[in-house]
Amino acid sequence: MKNKTYSLLILLILQIGGLANLAKAQDTVIRKIDHGKLDSINSDILKQKRLIEVFTPANYKPGSTDKYDVLYVLDGGNWNTGLILQVQHFLENENYMPPTIIVSIMGIDRNKDLTPTHMDDWKTSGGADKFLSFIKNELIPHIDKTYPSNGDNTLWGHSLGGLFVMYALLNEPKTFKSYIAVDPSLWWDKLYLPKMAAGKLPALAGLNTILFMGGREGNDGKGMKIDTMSTILKKAAPADLTWKFVTYPEETHASVRLKTTYDALKFSYAGFNNQIEFHPMNGIVLKDKPIKIWYFNDTTKVHYTLDGTVPTVSSKQMQSEITLTGAAKVTNKHFTIRSRYDRVTTGDFMIGKTFPAISKPGNIKPGGFNYTYYEGKWEEWPDFKNLKNPVKIGLTNNDFDVDKIQRKNNNLALLIDGLLEAKEDGYYIFILDSDKGSKLYLDNKLLMKWDGSYNQPCTYILPLAKGFHALRLEYFHKYEGFKLKLSYLTPSILNTKKPIEIPLDLQYHHQ
Repeated sequence: MKNKTYSLLILLILQIGGLANLAKAQDTVIRKIDHGKLDSINSDILKQKRLIEVFTPANYKPGSTDKYDVLYVLDGGNWNTGLILQVQHFLENENYMPPTIIVSIMGIDRNKDLTPTHMDDWKTSGGADKFLSFIKNELIPHIDKTYPSNGDNTLWGHSLGGLFVMYALLNEPKTFKSYIAVDPSLWWDKLYLPKMAAGKLPALAGLNTILFMGGREGNDGKGMKIDTMSTILKKAAPADLTWKFVTYPEETHASVRLKTTYDALKFSYAGFNNQIEFHPMNGIVLKDKPIKIWYFNDTTKVHYTLDGTVPTVSSKQMQSEITLTGAAKVTNKHFTIRSRYDRVTTGDFMIGKTFPAISKPGNIKPGGFNYTYYEGKWEEWPDFKNLKNPVKIGLTNNDFDVDKIQRKNNNLALLIDGLLEAKEDGYYIFILDSDKGSKLYLDNKLLMKWDGSYNQPCTYILPLAKGFHALRLEYFHKYEGFKLKLSYLTPSILNTKKPIEIPLDLQYHHQ
């Protein structure tokens, strides 16, 4: 599966690269697509003008308050930055990482800027200290002041750039949240950095820093001495340094950039796309009659409380299900590798009484609820009490499908009401898939207003007495691609966790 993902990514990059070759004389078009801006800094530290190119996210609107993580790319220019732009776009589209500002740091003399010591065979080498000072004290403040940065930074470097990444980690670990070293030249100056690492690593304690190193398998890969650094990290890295070293077979010094960058960015945002999905999400609990809450995603990084306080890593760890014996405000927190992307969800469960059944009216008939269908240009939720001239009325029987109703290019509003027959006493869970703002009432009580994530339903648990209950569903459809679906779990099938649609013979309408 991983190789398939890489293949798709390579194909995407080749396609985009082909378009770029056809449009070499139209560089402004490419810049517009990637939102790149050529910028410069007159550096007092380096005593020279340094060029950078800054790519803001495609959805960024100047003047907005949105802020973004920043990815700094050493050896900037099309060779590295072009690749990283496409990998970042791919990962963002797959929801593995957020929209990100990419800063391409153009090189002048990489042998000087990226090396920590002077070696006689490399005449200009040994300028990493000043270059790191430039990045920390001039470049990053300029980016934070000029662009919509949130201050959460990643440093990427390949070869000598990877050497510099490790140098920055060991000497200025607070400057970046995440460090990505691609086939780093750790052989430099008789293992200068590996030799200093054991003494420097303890200073990283408490910073919750992220490091990813990628290299090649075989003798060429071993010659980079990344495995030596890995051995030192295993012995001396503080517990809160999240790090990983991966070797890739059948790659060259250049080609290893693709897989390392892809894996490193995913690793740097581990947990970013995880959702906290639990059901039921809210409800009413009977005294001395417990209910269960089920969790459907990975819970290894989820902690919870029952009193409404925000969980910490010391709070109880979530399991696949928990039992509630009374009122609770269930608060769940998913801890990610970057705390700004931690997620918190809550569910309110209150002590209540069983909803009593009403007497069966004489003028009702099974076979579907009543529905009334309206169209309009509403941007906000319409007031159903004031809606007139419905486009269509009917029953939610086997022929009913709201998506098949012929309509003009309008928003639609749908009112469904009738009586639901409950065949047994006990807890029922109602499940609503809908568009934002839709509301479900039972016995004139608002159970759910659907404001959740579009990729999971809204659920509510409550105790019903056997008999008839008034049901009302207000559905406002504004966004294409979202379906209306109402289902439930009855007491006898509750533990199956497999909801069913309400049978037509239990849906009653007024004649």
